[in-house]
Parts: sequence; structure tokens; C-alpha cells
Amino acid sequence: MNPYVTGSTIKNLREKRNITQETLGEEIGVSGKTVSKWETGKGLPDISLLEPLAKSLGISLIELLSGDSIENKNPSSNLYRSKFYVCPICGNTIHSMGEIVASCCGITLPPLEAEDPDEDHAFEIERVEDESFIKIHHDMTKEHFISFFAYVTPDQFILKKLYPEGNAEGRFPLRKTGYLYAYCNRHGLMKQKILGINPKSK
Repeated sequence: MNPYVTGSTIKNLREKRNITQETLGEEIGVSGKTVSKWETGKGLPDISLLEPLAKSLGISLIELLSGDSIENKNPSSNLYRSKFYVCPICGNTIHSMGEIVASCCGITLPPLEAEDPDEDHAFEIERVEDESFIKIHHDMTKEHFISFFAYVTPDQFILKKLYPEGNAEGRFPLRKTGYLYAYCNRHGLMKQKILGINPKSK
């Protein structure tokens, strides 16, 4: 597991605030020498100090633990900010509305970067009554398979888990413009924008 907070993170954030080690220490109730030890990797802040440390550095606890300052470019927090994390060991899938610090099986998981589908991962969409039948012609062996489909709009998230030896297909109510996702265990995350379907149209 990665260290839960690094000295370089504390130093960089402190310098962004343009304060000394002594000032930071005073704000959270430790000495400047203690802060120096953290920044040089000779010690780690106690877990009880993480929340006040994050507050003093002007970031969230999640940002402190990840080492990144997260800029919220969408204050309405709609689902288009969705991030997917997949554990390479157990296959566990995690979804969030924005970047988080995600870990599984003892490792920190990076957010997946979605790409346009290539010809081997192309979505096939067929209208079926008031839903749409989604399919990808893809291997579904234990070694190579599509792990999930997801349909995301600003206010809706639907995930269909898929399994080896099954079929890479599923039904979704594609009534709003949004994005279709598919995750291949070998080739990663695919993403395609789709237009909503009016259920009253023929």
C-alpha cells in the first residue's frame, strides 16, 4: 500500500500557502521540527492530525491522501464526472462522481482513462420496444472478456456486470443523451456518446 501521506505532499502544499514549517506546526499543535521530519521522510503525522493538517493546508482530506489538489470543474456534481476504478487482482469495480482515492487488494487504483471504441469493441445498438439492446461482438473467455457495460447521463447511472462465458450484451433505457461505457479486461475502458431516444417515436 502506498504511504497514506508523503512528505513531499506536505511540503508542496505548505509552500503553496507560503507559510513556514513553524507556522504550520503552530496551526495544528506540533513543532516546526516535527513538520520538518514529516517533509524529509523521517516521520509521519499521526492519523489524528490528518484532518487538521488538511484544513490548515487548505485542501480536503481526500486531496491530502492522494497528493493531488482536485479542481471541481462542475459544481453541480452531475454524473458526467464519473470515474471508474477496476482492481487488476480481483476485478472489483468502483464508480465515483469524480476522482477519489480508491484502493483494493492492498493497491491504490488509478482512475481509468476512456478511449473511443475500436472495431473490436464497437457498440451495436438495436431498439427493442422502449429500451435499447446493446451488444459487442467480443470474446468472453476467462482470459479475455468484457467486464461491464455502463450508461451515464447527467442524472442517471446504470451498470450491468458481465461475466466470462456469458454474452457481451444488455438492455438499457437509452432515453437521454449520454455515454455508453464498456470495460475490456485487456484493452481497458471504451466510451461512446449516444443520442437519447424518444420512447414515443417509432
